[in-house]
Amino acid sequence: MDVRFADRPAAFGHLPRLAATEWIAVGGVGAALGAVLLSPDGIEDGPVLCPFRLLTGLPCPGCGLTRAWVYLAHGQWRDSFLANPFGMVMVALLVALVIAVVTARVRRSAAPDLDRLVRRRWLQVLLGAWLVFAAVRLLVVAT
Repeated sequence: MDVRFADRPAAFGHLPRLAATEWIAVGGVGAALGAVLLSPDGIEDGPVLCPFRLLTGLPCPGCGLTRAWVYLAHGQWRDSFLANPFGMVMVALLVALVIAVVTARVRRSAAPDLDRLVRRRWLQVLLGAWLVFAAVRLLVVAT
């Protein structure tokens, strides 16, 4: 099922309707541009933005992704991997999604269906691996 935002306020009537995957692609490109604009110098010294980490002092599965993307955007592969190895994976998935969305737009066909994408076995395995990584990291930090 392709999720569309049919009931929009009149103020947004001039904006094109985007599928959920298109919104994710746009948001991901925005995040990638932010990573390019941020300097890796001092990125480790910035404020903690993660609500889970602020409350518990422990890392959530996404902790380190911003730093990983910033390091990756500036060619610091090792630092990116050490910040969160799934940062590189997410960038690769974002590139694939953007290519699929742009290709669909150029061909004037439907955007990739988010429901179908999340049901793919390889994506579920990847999500499981990410959660295992997060659990192991949580146990290591907590001890």
